[in-house]
Amino acid sequence: MNLVVYPSGVANWNEQNFRCALGAGGISKIKCEGDSITPAGKFSLRHVFFRADRIERPETVLPTTALTKIDGWSDDPDDPDYNRRITLPSTKRHEILWRTDAVYDLIVVIGYNDQPVVSGAGSAIFLHVAKAGYSSTEGCVAFMLSDLQKILREWTETSVVDIQI
Repeated sequence: MNLVVYPSGVANWNEQNFRCALGAGGISKIKCEGDSITPAGKFSLRHVFFRADRIERPETVLPTTALTKIDGWSDDPDDPDYNRRITLPSTKRHEILWRTDAVYDLIVVIGYNDQPVVSGAGSAIFLHVAKAGYSSTEGCVAFMLSDLQKILREWTETSVVDIQI
C-alpha cells in the first residue's frame, strides 16, 4: 500500500482520498534548496517526530521520537550536517522544529536526498500538519493532523510515498 500524491493536492491512501498541501513551486524531478518545489519520485519514510506536549505518540511501525526545544534541521548547503536533524543553537542556516504553530506537531521525514546527501539538492522534505486553508508549503506534503495520524497508523514496512508529476 503506497501513499500516492497528485499535483492537484489530493493524496490517495488505502482507497481513501485526502486533501494535502504541496510546495508553492509545484512538483518536479529537479529540485534545489529554497525553490519551494515538492520532489517527484518514490520515497521511503524514515522517522517520525512529534510534540509530546501537544499530541500523543503516534501509532506507527516507523521509528518515533519526541521533539525537544533544541531540535533543528540543517538547510545550509555548506553545513556538513546538511539535510539532517541538528541540535540548536547553530550558526548554520536551519529550521527550528519546535514551532509555535502546529505545523510541526507531527513531522515525518521523507527519504529524499539522504542516501547520499547532495549539498544544495533540497532539505527538510517532510510530511507534516497543514496550515489552515492548506496553504502552500516550502516543498513538503502537508495533511490535516487526523489524516496524517491515520496514514501513519496504517503504514507498513514496505509502503512508500509516490509523489507524481
